[in-house]
Amino acid sequence: MIVDDEEVICQGLIKILTKLIPNLEVLGAYHNGAVAWDHFAQLSQQGLDVVITDIKMPFMDGIELIRKIRESESKVDIIVLSGFDEFEYARAALRNGVRDYLLKPIDKAQLQKALQAIETSRREADLLKQDTEQPLQDREHHAVEMVKDVLKKTYDQPFELEKLAQSTGMQSNYLSRLFKHQTNITITDYLIQLRIEKAKELLSGNPSLRNYEIAQQVGYHDPVYFNKLFKKIVGITPKDYKSKRWPGAE
Repeated sequence: MIVDDEEVICQGLIKILTKLIPNLEVLGAYHNGAVAWDHFAQLSQQGLDVVITDIKMPFMDGIELIRKIRESESKVDIIVLSGFDEFEYARAALRNGVRDYLLKPIDKAQLQKALQAIETSRREADLLKQDTEQPLQDREHHAVEMVKDVLKKTYDQPFELEKLAQSTGMQSNYLSRLFKHQTNITITDYLIQLRIEKAKELLSGNPSLRNYEIAQQVGYHDPVYFNKLFKKIVGITPKDYKSKRWPGAE
């Protein structure tokens, strides 16, 4: 659901969202909080997951709309869009359990990142809910698959074992041993494999990228370390891999 008192903003958001996430459906777009609240219960029954709302609107502002949504005990995620770069607005929004606070004009990359974070957290919550309803081996298997899924999506970000363990509902030490037991590889080595494979794709498919840029895109901000690690695993340097100067290359 989109809530903004400017028609051009609503229509622009609809176009941006449908381009960013083709399978996303906008259930409704409204120009003030009061009308949006009148339709909220009906849209919730249709599977409403996310509310994107402006702050300053006539009849009912975004803060009041957010407060009413939270009082209804709805689990929808909320993203605030505002042209007001003021701390009080952000604090009021965050106090009411807002997922993200984005400033206008809309940054497509930030909006996409916020939506992807919502999708990932919902998927993790669903998996965790399934896990608690299943026998312990089943739960352990799902925990390992969840770890793989999260790492595939966040390989370019700093690795945080504690945060990863919390998402599975397990202690970090236990999760590490479990992952190694089921996959015959440590979580760290699995992440390294993901990063190196992605680096190989970038080296082959993006010849204009410099090595340090590729290193950053796969989660390494020290290009020297990245070069050493790449050579250790692949057997040749990133530069040679890009140039295809290894035995047997065409």
